[in-house]
Amino acid sequence: MDEVEVPSHFLCPISLQLMRDPVTVSTGITYDRESIERWLFSFKNNICPVSKQVLLLYNDTDLITPNHTLRRLIQAWCILNAIDRIPTPAPPIDKSHIIKLLSDSKKSPILKLRGLGDIAFQSERNRICLEEAGVPEFLALTLSNLYSSSDEFDHTSTNASDINDEALRILYYMNMSGTCLKNLINKNNGEFVDVLIKVLKHESYQSRAYATMLLKSLYAVADPIRLTTLNGQLFVEIIRVLHDHQISQQVGKAALKLLVEVCPWGRNRIKAVESGLVHVLVDHLLEISHKRSAELALVALDQLCGCAEGRAELLKHGAGIAIVSKKILRVSHLASEKAVRILSSICKFSATSRVLQEMLQVGVVSKLCLVLQVECGSKTKEKARDILKLHSRVWRNSLCIPSHLLSYYPAC
Repeated sequence: MDEVEVPSHFLCPISLQLMRDPVTVSTGITYDRESIERWLFSFKNNICPVSKQVLLLYNDTDLITPNHTLRRLIQAWCILNAIDRIPTPAPPIDKSHIIKLLSDSKKSPILKLRGLGDIAFQSERNRICLEEAGVPEFLALTLSNLYSSSDEFDHTSTNASDINDEALRILYYMNMSGTCLKNLINKNNGEFVDVLIKVLKHESYQSRAYATMLLKSLYAVADPIRLTTLNGQLFVEIIRVLHDHQISQQVGKAALKLLVEVCPWGRNRIKAVESGLVHVLVDHLLEISHKRSAELALVALDQLCGCAEGRAELLKHGAGIAIVSKKILRVSHLASEKAVRILSSICKFSATSRVLQEMLQVGVVSKLCLVLQVECGSKTKEKARDILKLHSRVWRNSLCIPSHLLSYYPAC
């Protein structure tokens, strides 16, 4: 096909590829369906890419019109030039088709879910149709029914396990709107969140991965009342996820983002500390090398060190102070800022003579002196200077500080 010159009016103005399913928008410009739907629904644009005019958004069905004449011309041209004929596309899914599928009593639950999955994975427009037809609520109810009688359904049952996995998979890939997520988290006093916490106890790695990422999305849009009345079991299960060496980097980051989202609210910091999160975060920092994961772990640790219980747990960990100091100037400006904030909290509120000596021995003081002479955020430098001034009587004349750094020690 590379040797054949394709007529310009057969090419999509967005992808510059031969159109397989040409559709026309309200401005009269024709695009390939996949490209224009991604432009409209994934990127949330409402202007025509070519004319720059605002598109008339009557509803999602009327927004784009199939250009059957152009499609037939493209198919004929393909045959004439010995190119594989582009198949006639299936008609787009609409809300009535989805409702009919949901209400079909002849189909078994797993067949319904697989049908919904096929629809969801085809296009962004289909996922919007699924949301408008109430599929997220249907899937949430399906999961609630599975877990209604106990904390865990019988995962040795192939049918129940398949229903669980497929429902979670569809919910995750639907990439639901904020309004839909809020509806799910508020419905029946947060019942769906309790179901997802039960899913985290499941043996299936994939189910726990989907549940973690869904919880992250739900709490990102949750109202304060939901964030302040958090089920403490959530921290226990998220810690299990972080402990699991099977988890992917994506799931690990989702778990850390969830913790960062919920820890500042109400008594969540205390609940998290009591669940053992501080030690888990320190261990995580010792093991991980990925920049964003290290940043998120330090952000969460900074939040937990905002309370006395969190600081006490950090000091109990043999590598707590050392690993926080080590991340300064080694990861990113954000990581350095949060690490210095953590050390500042320790120095202000938990600075016993033993702690101050440990900071000298593991190189914290030297690292803070280094912060003052390198390029980093002004707030980070200011906080490092304040820490050094605060305990200058103990640290200033110590032999643990290299002579080339001692000259940068701030005057009191």
